[in-house]
Amino acid sequence: MHGYFVLRNYVPREKIEPIIRGTILEKFEFLPDDANILREKRLIDASQQENAPSATGTVPVDHAFNVKGVGVVVLGVVINGGVAKHAVMSALPGSKTAQVRSIQKHDEDFDSAVEGDRVGLALKNVEVEDVDRGTVLTTDPTVKSSKVLKARASLVKYWQTPIKAGMVLHIGHWMQFLNGKIEEATDEGDWRKPTLTLTLEKELAYRLGDKAVIMYLEGGKLRVAGTLELPLA
Repeated sequence: MHGYFVLRNYVPREKIEPIIRGTILEKFEFLPDDANILREKRLIDASQQENAPSATGTVPVDHAFNVKGVGVVVLGVVINGGVAKHAVMSALPGSKTAQVRSIQKHDEDFDSAVEGDRVGLALKNVEVEDVDRGTVLTTDPTVKSSKVLKARASLVKYWQTPIKAGMVLHIGHWMQFLNGKIEEATDEGDWRKPTLTLTLEKELAYRLGDKAVIMYLEGGKLRVAGTLELPLA
């Protein structure tokens, strides 16, 4: 993920840096508020994206609908790799596939899209209910889906009690938000880093090494418990 900060109204860089320190935004570049410089930077970025490899890619769906004369259209962001026109993508969870009929970015047609692009994809061979919010479209064979997870958790420092068997947590990953029951919770002396076995309400799509957010909706004011490394098994 990459991006830029363009500061206006005399806001100095020194005021922004402490706020973003330790976050993914720390890697964003600061650019002057100059239209020529910004235009040149975007042209360079676009050129690099067009030449970027796009053999595999993944798009979590956040909206799906029918468009008259077009068919099924989904909206989402390419979170890794790239997507090409006519590509056949798996729709996870499940076994259905969809072919990309066309790609739009900012209402303009393109033959491909790369990581970070927000896209509209017109699809063939699926219905709207096959690719609703939370569906993951991918050509990446490393993206899997499972209803049972065994993964290591890392709880935030403000979380006060150990995670125990029988608790119902919610897992957030990409556009998916699922509840799951803790079947087993073990640790090696540090209860803030337990290994959890969960059974989810339905399959969760993920890549090996992804991190999901753990939420406990009955936790009062603090509902975000920590993160989950996907998966160990």
